[in-house]
Amino acid sequence: MLQFPKPDVEQFFQTYIIRHFGLSRDERRLLFSSNLNGAFNLWAMDLDGGGSYPYPLTYNDQQCQFMKADPLERHILTSFDRDGDENYQLYALPWNGGEPLPLFDDVSPEDKHYFAHLSEDGTRLYYNTSKDNPSCLNTRRYHLDTGHDELLLEGKDVTTELSAVSPDESSLVYTQSYANTYYVSYLLKDGQSTCLTPDPEQVHMSGDAIYLDHERLVFVTDYNAEYAYVAEYSIQKEQFRPLVQLEREAVSRIKYDKGSGMLYILTDKGVEDRLYSYQLRTGRLAAIALPGDIVDQIVAARSGALYVLARGAAKPHNIYRYQDEAWTMLTKNVITGLTDHELSSPETVTYSSFDGMQIEALLYRAKEENKNGRTIFWPHGGPQAAERKQFRAMFQYLLARGYHIFCPNFRGSTGYGSSFVKLVEQDWGEGPRKDCLAGMEWLFEQGISEREKLFVMGGSYGGYMTLLLAGRNPEYFRAAVDIVGVSNLLTFYNSVPEHWKPMMERWLGNPERDRERFIKDSPITYLDQMTNPLLIIQGANDPRVVKEESDQIVEALREKGRDVEYLVFDDEGHGIAKKDNEKIAYARIADFLDRHSIS
Repeated sequence: MLQFPKPDVEQFFQTYIIRHFGLSRDERRLLFSSNLNGAFNLWAMDLDGGGSYPYPLTYNDQQCQFMKADPLERHILTSFDRDGDENYQLYALPWNGGEPLPLFDDVSPEDKHYFAHLSEDGTRLYYNTSKDNPSCLNTRRYHLDTGHDELLLEGKDVTTELSAVSPDESSLVYTQSYANTYYVSYLLKDGQSTCLTPDPEQVHMSGDAIYLDHERLVFVTDYNAEYAYVAEYSIQKEQFRPLVQLEREAVSRIKYDKGSGMLYILTDKGVEDRLYSYQLRTGRLAAIALPGDIVDQIVAARSGALYVLARGAAKPHNIYRYQDEAWTMLTKNVITGLTDHELSSPETVTYSSFDGMQIEALLYRAKEENKNGRTIFWPHGGPQAAERKQFRAMFQYLLARGYHIFCPNFRGSTGYGSSFVKLVEQDWGEGPRKDCLAGMEWLFEQGISEREKLFVMGGSYGGYMTLLLAGRNPEYFRAAVDIVGVSNLLTFYNSVPEHWKPMMERWLGNPERDRERFIKDSPITYLDQMTNPLLIIQGANDPRVVKEESDQIVEALREKGRDVEYLVFDDEGHGIAKKDNEKIAYARIADFLDRHSIS
């Protein structure tokens, strides 16, 4: 009998990521952004005639923010950044791919352009830009046929972005963002702005607006509610009313099929998504079973078909089509050579925190034949996000090497109500950290882990929490891995992208007024206690958590003679996107954990 070796790092990373997708108007061509050849490029698949082999449209190895097919199939509109710097600029591609053509000549490398809308005839492109207004953004309209570019809306005081354009392009909806939990949408018609919700001064969210026709809008809001719902706004009557609310489920996105009058509603329920159809004419709401646990993008096509980009804890990204009440997988992104038995799906568990608050978490257990008795504690990024049932090749690789993985959705996580997600605002380092400690104690009480066999690893805010735990509570675990984490709140506050700065006060606080708290909640304050081995990973082009955040703590720890390893990728931004870099980073992580384990 042949005995094959256990899967190595290469095998687990043969899956690819799909970030965005688009369709031609006739739905014969599927467009998507993927690292199928090792770095992100645009790809296409022909959906008619049985030809489903993906073929490349670009070879510039850069991530895009969107893709939009010209209705007459003359070109494809898209945007690219450069090696993760997130300074997306607008381009047009020939219909069959090739060299991207910049739409604008008079831009600097620091300018950012964000797609918002394309007119039905494909000649007018609406977009938001940091050019001339880096903190608040401007909304502009570019005429692709003449090259004329005009200012429509100037952002003032806070970040302002176009949300929707009416069918006849006579009015628009824009959103002003004060924080992740406080953004308000307005209708701009005949030079007058009207708030879609009754009171813009009340802290709430309203966005994702869709014109049903010239007289009605639907949008997502949590106005006067714990969970976001679908609301309707009458343009003629200037009247707001709730339309669809679901028990303890937060509406995250909506899409509208004009032909059938069907509204598709995607909701966030803790660690997974749910999907519903809502018939506007009859008010009938029906659940639709999803092909994956998490939906990253949803498109309602002109034919009435629904397309989604979905994934699960043990299912990588794939694009599916829903038609005639059945799902068809269009892409075939599978894990080469691995069976379902070799992959691990998580349990959903709940534990009590220091103040009695209930915290939901995902617990991945290594297979019995693989387990090594060690556990990785994973605080998620955001912080106003959540760890959900989403495929991570790194998780599956580490599980196969025997590590359990525990992922708590501490206070501030999304999917548990508006009040819960606000709890992290101006409290990055106290309540969420204590939730993490309670999660560790739960692992010990349940016999899942022990202090000398526990590791902490996280990215972005999760990297910040990893560093903070390493400094304030090193007795709970053996070693730590920080990926693009904040080390100093005082320097982080001033180094974020310009269009983040209007929301920093509500999100993090004021560095002058709250200086004492900033110092208390900064990992770099606790260098003397930071005695456990550390691996720090950073992208040189990261615009969110700049490289200096990692540089300063590495330098300070090395001056104290601490065991700290530092891995920097010169061609990455906020995270690791390129396949070759992924393999290097995650093999390094596994080696680091193995070396610092105790039998």
